[in-house]
Amino acid sequence: MGDMANNSVGYSGIKYAMKDSNHGDFGITLEELRDLMELRAADALQKIQECYGDVYGICARLKTSPNEGLSGNPADIERRAAVFGKNFIPPKKPKTFLQLVWEALQDVTLIILEIAAIVSLGLSFYRPPGGNEALCGTVPVGEEEEEGETGWIEGAAILLSVVCVVLVTAFNDWSKEKQFRGLQNRIEQEQKFTVIRGGQTIQIPIADIIVGDIAQVKYGDLLPADGVLIQGNDLKIDESSLTGESDLVKKTLDRDPMLLSGTHVMEGSGRMVVTAVGINSQTGIIFTLLGAGGDDEEEKKEKEKKEKKTKAQDGAAMEMQPLKSEDGGDGDEKKRNNMPKKEKSVLQGKLTKLAVQIGKAGLLMSAVTVIILVLYFVIDTFWVQKRPWLAECTPIYIQYFVKFFIIGVTVLVVAVPEGLPLAVTISLAYSVKKMMKDNNLVRHLDACETMGNATAICSDKTGTLTMNRMTVVQAYINEKHYKKIPEPEAIPEKTLSYLVTGISVNSAYTTKILPPEKEGGLPRHVGNKTECALLGMVLDLKRDYQAVRNEIPEETLYKVYTFNSVRKSMSTVLKNSDGSFRIFSKGASEIVLKKCFKILSANGEIKVFRPRDRDDIVKTVIEPMASEGLRTICLAFRDFPAGEPEPEWDNENDIVTGLTCIAVVGIEDPVRPEVPDAIRKCQRAGITVRMVTGDNINTARAISLKCGILHPGEDFLCLEGKEFNRRIRNEKGEIEQERIDKLWPKLRVLARSSPTDKHTLVKGIIDSTVAEQRQVVAVTGDGTNDGPALKKADVGFAMGIAGTDVAKEASDIILTDDNFSSIVKAVMWGRNVYDSISKFLQFQLTVNVVAVIVAFTGACITQDSPLKAVQMLWVNLIMDTLASLALATEPPTESLLLRKPYGRNKPLISRTMMKNILGHAFYQLVVVFTLLFAGEKIFDIDSGRNAPLHAPPSEHYTIVFNTFVMMQLFNEINARKIHGERNVFEGIFNNAIFCTIVLGTFIVQIVIVQFGGKPFSCSELTIEQWLWSVFLGMGTLLWGQLISTVPTSQLKFLKEAGHGTQKEEIPEEELAEDVEEIDHAERELRRGQILWFRGLNRIQTQMDVVNAFQSGTSIQGALRRQPSIASQHHDVTNISTPTHVVFSSTTTASTTVGYPSGECVS
Repeated sequence: MGDMANNSVGYSGIKYAMKDSNHGDFGITLEELRDLMELRAADALQKIQECYGDVYGICARLKTSPNEGLSGNPADIERRAAVFGKNFIPPKKPKTFLQLVWEALQDVTLIILEIAAIVSLGLSFYRPPGGNEALCGTVPVGEEEEEGETGWIEGAAILLSVVCVVLVTAFNDWSKEKQFRGLQNRIEQEQKFTVIRGGQTIQIPIADIIVGDIAQVKYGDLLPADGVLIQGNDLKIDESSLTGESDLVKKTLDRDPMLLSGTHVMEGSGRMVVTAVGINSQTGIIFTLLGAGGDDEEEKKEKEKKEKKTKAQDGAAMEMQPLKSEDGGDGDEKKRNNMPKKEKSVLQGKLTKLAVQIGKAGLLMSAVTVIILVLYFVIDTFWVQKRPWLAECTPIYIQYFVKFFIIGVTVLVVAVPEGLPLAVTISLAYSVKKMMKDNNLVRHLDACETMGNATAICSDKTGTLTMNRMTVVQAYINEKHYKKIPEPEAIPEKTLSYLVTGISVNSAYTTKILPPEKEGGLPRHVGNKTECALLGMVLDLKRDYQAVRNEIPEETLYKVYTFNSVRKSMSTVLKNSDGSFRIFSKGASEIVLKKCFKILSANGEIKVFRPRDRDDIVKTVIEPMASEGLRTICLAFRDFPAGEPEPEWDNENDIVTGLTCIAVVGIEDPVRPEVPDAIRKCQRAGITVRMVTGDNINTARAISLKCGILHPGEDFLCLEGKEFNRRIRNEKGEIEQERIDKLWPKLRVLARSSPTDKHTLVKGIIDSTVAEQRQVVAVTGDGTNDGPALKKADVGFAMGIAGTDVAKEASDIILTDDNFSSIVKAVMWGRNVYDSISKFLQFQLTVNVVAVIVAFTGACITQDSPLKAVQMLWVNLIMDTLASLALATEPPTESLLLRKPYGRNKPLISRTMMKNILGHAFYQLVVVFTLLFAGEKIFDIDSGRNAPLHAPPSEHYTIVFNTFVMMQLFNEINARKIHGERNVFEGIFNNAIFCTIVLGTFIVQIVIVQFGGKPFSCSELTIEQWLWSVFLGMGTLLWGQLISTVPTSQLKFLKEAGHGTQKEEIPEEELAEDVEEIDHAERELRRGQILWFRGLNRIQTQMDVVNAFQSGTSIQGALRRQPSIASQHHDVTNISTPTHVVFSSTTTASTTVGYPSGECVS
């Protein structure tokens, strides 16, 4: 690593930051800072002491004030950015349009078509050397000049169609990538971090942080740059993303003050001076090493072949990319790639399977067609007519064989639903774009569709179901229960002093109440909302918390035990001038009251507080408050006299005990007005909503009744975390799935739950087999420790406002307004995606069934396909591309929420859809075959059957083609409904894209028929012939009404298609390996410590999803990628699995850059 780091200095630090040897008049150079940040713990401390004295020495050299921060002067900021670099990692260039074109050309079907077209072109220009044509059997050939002039057109037209398809696909990919980058930039700009500039605490975008900034770090932050700690309170960092060690690292000034970018603050708070940003930070250095070969495409492909060990950098400023763990070694990685994952995106699994089935059927049909044509020709020519094979006839025969080959390819082209991957892509991308407007920022594309299948939502209470606008409305002070905040005169001065000091000091100094932005508005709450409520109470008591904080600045706090979800309390130790200590504590009322042995009496004196008194308070104060939906917080303190030896501060349990209760307050957090209606919609849509909260059970029950999660008189469970654990564990304390299965169907509220309980519940519901179908669970979370539950869930929702960086990173969708009703919108969009794909499939498969049968029977009976290759391409590729756009952009309606979720095992093509597909196919086949074999008599025109090799296009076959297209156009309107609805026109004008495309296709069809001529094998038609074509096309609408009259229940013989992968289909040994792997991951997750980088490859990821849909579900799935479907899926679903680079302890010690001996350079 030492060498690697050395290289990276040459690569990035000097290249980007050091324009020349001048280091901008600062007392420290970029290289020295990078040297310093390479060191850890004792080595770093020693270096700081030897070279700079202490962290204040570094601040002095960087010309920054540890308390006031930088001045914020733009010239100074620019100078620092020039000398030390910007907090930005240059993203890899996006793929160019030509690269995307090249990727689109890799499609197997297109390659086959290209080969066929080129062979056809070559042969059309090849002149056989004379020879008597009469000798070549009854092979009718058109006039020689005609052949010379027009023989090339068919090949050229096929090539042109291929070009069109490739350009459409490439443009679609290009616009998608552009869209994702735009989305990414939006996420970037929204990410802010707290710094001190000019003595003011402000939030600035992460990209604006520069060396010398004083940054405030707190629980839940993901550090955006490297720095050295100036002051910390109980600061613990998870450095697993850099070191692979999942144990938390305690950061103190005298032990380990080095804070590194990309690591997570798991506990505590503090301030640091920023010493390295962007590509000079630790993450940037690793990143540069990974991304160094990023531009070199060949190298990249080589890397990809080496089982995708690392991904070249992608994404935008300061998004840190997950780095693959090297624990598993190559073998494990390969094994994992080949393994089918149990957890597969529902839609993707079904589509992959369906595409493979259709692809196989298409291959079979096309092969049979070619074989029959060749055999018929050979038998007829050499057996029946008894012709010898003459050398001069060979080119003519070969031209026939090429024609047969092209017909075979045509059948294959038609059989494979080319438009399907495009439909999925368009539908998902369209939904994602629209969901942004509904406050859903989708990070992983397939989450959008999975949400449509959700059967359960486990929601937080605070901020999601409630408004997160907290106010203290009741208080129990001096043995009196006040139903509203008392006047300050009613409280003894001594009690008031304890209360005001305790609240002001024992809360994050970043939590503040600021004046309203608009006149007459509510004061702005900044920071932790519960603490804001308490500070609001201080203001209501006509006291000033800021004056107390000014008197006791943050750096003078002796020790802080910050809040976390395990201790559910926060305590702060103050050292008094006489050498005594006072500790203030606040937290969940039941927990803190248990540690209280004294209480302030009615006159403000301290008196003994017995267990019996505690039970009285619980019954008469806490429970009544909680039953009104209030959150109860207990405030307490304890004094340590001056004469006694100083306590062991690290032993928290001995410190935070024997407290004196000051007050118990009830905080109201009103239910969001739109939530009860949203929950009603969920329940009607067959989705169970469960509340998982850290609050006490009475508060949780009261809120759940207000929300409508519980209804009076219902037989549902409300449990506390302890009781839940007792019920699901056996005598050995192990969790048993059977026990969870007895519990979860009735459980509606889980109170006083830890993040581990949340994870256990989510895992239990997902792994459960008691319901008819596997549950699809969505989870909301905002805290750092919600990470594991968010990862485990099928769809994780993080809060955009209250959520920590860690929670956002673990999530699939970010709720930008933290509102539960936005989740209901996500369900609607998810179901809409699913229905859009089904609509498209219904349309596409009708086209395919008819076209394949027509091409196959036509070829076998007339030795020529009634629909020519170019016409087929127009119908299949171009029309289907347009149809996918038309049907995939249908807006969702409320009616989507009136049905139950489809579930994982429901096939994509239901029996109703199968009835529609086969019913319409029957009508179309009857019409086409009638026209094909009797059309010349009906319209009194020449027959187009048995035409010579290069004969001009016939009116007969043009009518067949035109009527076929008209039937597809009107059937597209039928395809808008998939549940047997009669009114297929309902809401058609709400979708302008649909109307435009249907009209546009009609106009293009007129142009093709009237002016297409030889390239499209079309002959001009009269008005009468056109009207007949349109009339027969409109017949599909009437026929559709007839089909919907037939009850599906009577058609027992109809099969469904497009099921998800069943468990039985996975080989047992692979399943066993898979289970073991997942369990290992669970063990890691349960420790709750593995959290990951902010995914710089987020765009890459989303592009991967798009690509997986585009390639994994097209014909390639059938022909080329069958073995890799599982591994492809592995790439998609595990978009941000916890991954990390591991540096062994031996290398970490010697990772000094530039100066291996570690001496000081002044």
